[in-house]
Amino acid sequence: MAIGVKVDGVSKVFKGEGVETHALLDVSAVFRKGEFVSVVGSSGSGKSTLLSMIGTLDQPTDGKILFGAKDVTEFTQKEMADFRFDNIGFIFQQFHLIPTMTAVENVMAPLFSRKVPYNKKERAIELLESIGLGDKLHSLPSQLSGGQQQRVAIARALVHEPQWLLADEPTGNLDTETGELIFHIIHSLNKEKGCGVIFVTHDTELAEKAERIIEMKDGRIVSDRVVEPI
Repeated sequence: MAIGVKVDGVSKVFKGEGVETHALLDVSAVFRKGEFVSVVGSSGSGKSTLLSMIGTLDQPTDGKILFGAKDVTEFTQKEMADFRFDNIGFIFQQFHLIPTMTAVENVMAPLFSRKVPYNKKERAIELLESIGLGDKLHSLPSQLSGGQQQRVAIARALVHEPQWLLADEPTGNLDTETGELIFHIIHSLNKEKGCGVIFVTHDTELAEKAERIIEMKDGRIVSDRVVEPI
């Protein structure tokens, strides 16, 4: 069953060498199950930090992150890792593929230490074929273009069918045409698989294609609006 996300009064302070950096300041927002949300803002606005909080990659200094009725900020490290595996898929600007593994092996990588009720290799192949990489199953990352590597990363994020797909500048290292293709793939998967998407981007044209846009500045949400369908 799909679940919504509530960010409740979240702040994040980074401390180092006597300096405090307030990356998030009392941020609250609700992300409804299955929706596609773009998060925009200049560098340092807090958008990637917010994504890390929602993705349980980091803990807030104050506030709560709720998935349904579960406050993940109260989880143990193991509970958090298990929850992340079952519910969240990540796509980053850097592809983070393992250079010595083929495309299909990279997609399977999150499953290597897990028991799952499906055939791991069949699932990986099915995903790669669905995004147009059926002829690249056994290619190494060095044999793939940037756009193809990002598609492998998308398949890896989706391999365990997460409730939420969190994308942090996934088109940032790609040319405009390839970036639009990657956005289209993510958008199509949002509709076909029903997974919610939170899409952090600097690209305002891509952001406008989401259902909703959140704008951040200086660690706060300054705008949260629904995008009118074209």
